[in-house]
Amino acid sequence: MPATLPAKPTRTRRATFRSAVPRRLAAVAAAAALVTAPAALVSAPLAHAASSATASPSSVAPAGRVTLAMQGCGARTARVTSTAFGEVRLETASAQTTGLSGSATVYNDANPGTHRVVFECGGPGGERVTVSLQVTPGAARGGTGGSIGSMSTVQTAVGGALAVCALAGGVWVLRRRASA
Repeated sequence: MPATLPAKPTRTRRATFRSAVPRRLAAVAAAAALVTAPAALVSAPLAHAASSATASPSSVAPAGRVTLAMQGCGARTARVTSTAFGEVRLETASAQTTGLSGSATVYNDANPGTHRVVFECGGPGGERVTVSLQVTPGAARGGTGGSIGSMSTVQTAVGGALAVCALAGGVWVLRRRASA
């Protein structure tokens, strides 16, 4: 009997599916790229976007600290000037951040009232944003942070009595050890 050669394998549905998978994945990836591309363009910062600035808190006493921030500037630095604190330079905190920030201390002898705070993107001659800072009459609380100013006479007396009792108890324990 003559030897017969095995039949040539026929292409099955499974083989067709395997060859179509890479094409389908490529089509899905292309569609995803088209869908996400407009979103990426919208979230990218625009060079012509208006800058915004804040001075926080917006009301402060003389010798108080003010946090200054500017968004949308597009530069690595900004200059801030005011009659309340003079001139301050804002910088980015890191390469990943887009905003500029810094702080200033209001002059001890700053006049109470509203002071203009002028932010200049990139320094003198750059885009300007002006905000208001209210300087209140009086001095900023410092040192104890206001923790003593609100204590009543009774609270102070009780605290002193507790301190005296603790001291007397310590002396009694030490004398008792010494005599034993």
